[in-house]
Amino acid sequence: MTVISMNEFEKWLEAYRDAWQSGDAQAAIELFSDDAEYYETPFDDPMVGRDAIQRYWSAGPEKSQQEVHFSHQAVAVVESKGLAQWQASFVRIPSGNQVELDGFLAAKFDGTGKCSVFREWWHRREREGSSSK
Repeated sequence: MTVISMNEFEKWLEAYRDAWQSGDAQAAIELFSDDAEYYETPFDDPMVGRDAIQRYWSAGPEKSQQEVHFSHQAVAVVESKGLAQWQASFVRIPSGNQVELDGFLAAKFDGTGKCSVFREWWHRREREGSSSK
Protein backbone atom coordinates (compact mmCIF):
# COMPACT_ATOMS: atom_id res chain seq x y z
CA MET A 1 0.00 0.00 0.00
CA THR A 2 1.30 3.43 -0.91
CA VAL A 3 1.57 5.93 1.92
CA ILE A 4 2.44 9.61 1.47
CA SER A 5 3.44 11.91 4.32
CA MET A 6 2.14 15.44 4.84
CA ASN A 7 5.66 16.70 4.12
CA GLU A 8 5.78 14.82 0.79
CA PHE A 9 2.36 16.18 -0.15
CA GLU A 10 3.44 19.74 0.71
CA LYS A 11 6.51 19.35 -1.51
CA TRP A 12 4.32 18.06 -4.35
CA LEU A 13 1.97 21.06 -3.93
CA GLU A 14 4.94 23.44 -4.01
CA ALA A 15 6.18 21.85 -7.25
CA TYR A 16 2.65 22.13 -8.67
CA ARG A 17 2.61 25.82 -7.66
CA ASP A 18 6.01 26.43 -9.26
CA ALA A 19 4.94 24.75 -12.51
CA TRP A 20 1.72 26.79 -12.69
CA GLN A 21 3.31 30.11 -11.77
CA SER A 22 6.07 29.65 -14.35
CA GLY A 23 3.72 28.28 -17.03
CA ASP A 24 5.95 25.22 -17.37
CA ALA A 25 3.85 22.40 -18.84
CA GLN A 26 6.85 20.04 -18.83
CA ALA A 27 7.41 20.59 -15.10
CA ALA A 28 3.70 20.00 -14.50
CA ILE A 29 3.57 16.64 -16.26
CA GLU A 30 6.62 15.45 -14.32
CA LEU A 31 4.34 15.48 -11.25
CA PHE A 32 1.99 12.88 -12.75
CA SER A 33 2.25 9.18 -13.50
CA ASP A 34 2.24 8.00 -17.12
CA ASP A 35 -1.40 6.88 -16.86
CA ALA A 36 -2.65 9.64 -14.55
CA GLU A 37 -6.29 10.67 -14.56
CA TYR A 38 -6.75 14.47 -14.33
CA TYR A 39 -10.28 15.67 -13.55
CA GLU A 40 -10.55 19.44 -14.02
CA THR A 41 -14.21 19.33 -12.93
CA PRO A 42 -16.36 16.61 -11.40
CA PHE A 43 -18.59 16.49 -14.50
CA ASP A 44 -16.02 16.16 -17.28
CA ASP A 45 -14.28 12.99 -18.35
CA PRO A 46 -10.69 12.90 -17.10
CA MET A 47 -7.69 13.74 -19.20
CA VAL A 48 -5.77 10.47 -19.17
CA GLY A 49 -2.00 10.22 -19.49
CA ARG A 50 0.83 12.69 -19.48
CA ASP A 51 0.34 13.70 -23.14
CA ALA A 52 -3.25 14.81 -22.43
CA ILE A 53 -2.17 16.65 -19.28
CA GLN A 54 0.64 18.38 -21.17
CA ARG A 55 -1.79 19.56 -23.89
CA TYR A 56 -4.09 20.95 -21.19
CA TRP A 57 -1.26 22.76 -19.41
CA SER A 58 0.23 24.04 -22.68
CA ALA A 59 -3.08 25.60 -23.71
CA GLY A 60 -3.73 27.04 -20.24
CA PRO A 61 -0.90 28.17 -17.97
CA GLU A 62 1.80 28.12 -20.64
CA LYS A 63 0.05 30.13 -23.38
CA SER A 64 -3.02 31.89 -22.00
CA GLN A 65 -2.13 32.96 -18.44
CA GLN A 66 0.35 35.44 -17.00
CA GLU A 67 1.02 36.93 -13.56
CA VAL A 68 -0.06 33.64 -11.99
CA HIS A 69 -0.16 33.41 -8.21
CA PHE A 70 -1.04 30.16 -6.44
CA SER A 71 -1.31 29.42 -2.74
CA HIS A 72 -2.43 26.30 -0.95
CA GLN A 73 -3.10 24.73 2.41
CA ALA A 74 -2.74 20.99 2.77
CA VAL A 75 -5.73 19.81 4.79
CA ALA A 76 -5.20 16.07 5.22
CA VAL A 77 -3.23 13.06 4.10
CA VAL A 78 -4.65 9.55 4.39
CA GLU A 79 -2.53 6.69 3.05
CA SER A 80 -1.94 7.55 -0.63
CA LYS A 81 -4.30 10.55 -0.83
CA GLY A 82 -3.81 14.23 -0.09
CA LEU A 83 -6.45 16.95 0.19
CA ALA A 84 -5.74 20.66 -0.15
CA GLN A 85 -7.58 23.96 -0.37
CA TRP A 86 -6.09 26.45 -2.84
CA GLN A 87 -6.44 29.91 -4.37
CA ALA A 88 -5.04 31.21 -7.63
CA SER A 89 -5.14 34.36 -9.67
CA PHE A 90 -3.87 35.23 -13.13
CA VAL A 91 -4.33 37.55 -16.06
CA ARG A 92 -5.95 35.92 -19.07
CA ILE A 93 -4.13 36.39 -22.39
CA PRO A 94 -5.08 38.14 -24.66
CA SER A 95 -8.17 39.69 -22.99
CA GLY A 96 -6.30 41.05 -19.98
CA ASN A 97 -9.12 39.83 -17.74
CA GLN A 98 -8.19 39.24 -14.10
CA VAL A 99 -9.22 35.75 -12.94
CA GLU A 100 -9.47 34.56 -9.35
CA LEU A 101 -10.02 30.92 -8.45
CA ASP A 102 -10.81 29.30 -5.13
CA GLY A 103 -10.70 25.54 -5.07
CA PHE A 104 -10.13 22.22 -3.43
CA LEU A 105 -8.12 19.30 -4.78
CA ALA A 106 -7.75 15.62 -4.04
CA ALA A 107 -4.62 13.84 -5.24
CA LYS A 108 -3.83 10.13 -5.11
CA PHE A 109 -0.20 9.05 -5.39
CA ASP A 110 1.49 5.94 -6.69
CA GLY A 111 4.51 4.23 -5.13
CA THR A 112 6.95 6.59 -6.91
CA GLY A 113 5.43 9.80 -5.51
CA LYS A 114 3.71 10.70 -8.79
CA CYS A 115 0.07 11.72 -8.80
CA SER A 116 -2.08 9.02 -10.40
CA VAL A 117 -5.52 10.57 -9.86
CA PHE A 118 -6.07 14.32 -9.60
CA ARG A 119 -9.50 15.84 -8.95
CA GLU A 120 -10.32 19.48 -8.42
CA TRP A 121 -13.38 21.57 -7.65
CA TRP A 122 -13.18 25.34 -8.03
CA HIS A 123 -15.11 28.58 -8.46
CA ARG A 124 -14.01 31.44 -10.69
CA ARG A 125 -14.45 35.19 -10.55
CA GLU A 126 -13.38 37.06 -13.66
CA ARG A 127 -13.08 40.81 -14.08
CA GLU A 128 -12.76 42.47 -17.44
CA GLY A 129 -9.61 43.97 -18.85
CA SER A 130 -7.50 44.89 -15.82
CA SER A 131 -4.48 43.17 -14.32
CA SER A 132 -4.80 45.05 -11.04
CA LYS A 133 -6.83 43.64 -8.18
